[in-house]
Amino acid sequence: MDRNESPAPGADPFTPPDPDEARAHRVYASLFRIAERHATTGEQRARQVHPYTLAPHEAIRLVSFLLSGAAALDDGEPEIDRADITAALTLVPRARGEMDELEAGLLTMARGRGLTWQEIAFGLGLGTPQAARQRYARLAGRVPEE
Repeated sequence: MDRNESPAPGADPFTPPDPDEARAHRVYASLFRIAERHATTGEQRARQVHPYTLAPHEAIRLVSFLLSGAAALDDGEPEIDRADITAALTLVPRARGEMDELEAGLLTMARGRGLTWQEIAFGLGLGTPQAARQRYARLAGRVPEE
């Protein structure tokens, strides 16, 4: 909160904020910010999507959404079956590995742009700069070097 900003109505200024609630608010604000700045057009949103092939995380999300009912099947589209679920589960380690690579690269670039470990820890929802450094070290150990 800025010096000139007043606390939310009814908020107790002497009680620390709930970290999970604050993190959830930052997640929403982060998605909104990136969408507003870098994904306002269909072309911008499609930059990371291959038009003919699903990425592993997209396939997992699609099966999850269809299975849960969050997305509806098109007319004539087959129901999600056990093989579809198994296929999505098979892709989870691959998607996790891709996320590890993305996170390690983003952390490297963040440090290269001058972000402190404290700033990185905040962005990751970690409590200390040491936790952020340790996370980076673990990721760097799991990610193949190019």
